[in-house]
Amino acid sequence: MTITSPHSILDEVRQFAAEEIRPFAAKFEKQKALSRALVQKMGDRRYLAASFPAQYGGLQLHPLEYGSLVEEIGKGALSAAMLLTVTTGLVGETLIRWGSDYQKEQYVWPIARGEKIGAFALTEPGVGSGAKDVKTSYEKAGDKYRISGRKKWISFGEIADFFIVIASDPATNGVSAFLVDREQEGVHVRKIEGLLSCAASQLADIELDDVEVGVEKLIGKEGMGFTGIANFALDQGRFNVAWMGVGLAQEALEVMVTYARKKKPVRAKNFQLPTD
Repeated sequence: MTITSPHSILDEVRQFAAEEIRPFAAKFEKQKALSRALVQKMGDRRYLAASFPAQYGGLQLHPLEYGSLVEEIGKGALSAAMLLTVTTGLVGETLIRWGSDYQKEQYVWPIARGEKIGAFALTEPGVGSGAKDVKTSYEKAGDKYRISGRKKWISFGEIADFFIVIASDPATNGVSAFLVDREQEGVHVRKIEGLLSCAASQLADIELDDVEVGVEKLIGKEGMGFTGIANFALDQGRFNVAWMGVGLAQEALEVMVTYARKKKPVRAKNFQLPTD
């Protein structure tokens, strides 16, 4: 289908969810993964860049239109909406706001086209998602940064092509954000098993063992990782999650009502109301 205007997008998204997502939702959870074909289809339709400005390949939807899109995708499969939360909201929007031209060209455009998936590596064992308290550390050596630490519960970390990593400088206690590519030496990814729901969101444990990145991978400036990058990213994520919740509740209600309307009433035999 062809998108004719921002206002026509929701009809298209509903049909897409009905044909490409909802029939396969149980399969995604059983296989514990979204299909890469689905990711590419979402990229081809620019859903992964629905909130991006047109200059970055986006549909530049109004926040309410974008939220409704997330809702419709979430009604089809929660993990598919989670992909929007992570790679579009937490990662893509953050790079559009804080990233350099180089970073936007290398990472934002591939997200928009469905060619790359980004993940937000903030949460740590024993720390949670408190950006100012992260134990993952970095040190600067010339025009390079070396990053070491462990991240956990990273949504789509299992298949992400790159990560935004939040790390701290032990010498200054400053927190900064870096782009780390999956294939870099010292990056070790381990899938987290045993999830009770959203198994297709492919959570992972990420080990960073003296990973070296150039200054061009620093997002914004040193020391902006907490007050700037992490807080901004989490705001985008919360917006997406709220719409996901609406979609999940709406789908549950619609399924319940449909079932109730089709269910034949069962009448108890020889049942009498008490008289006293």
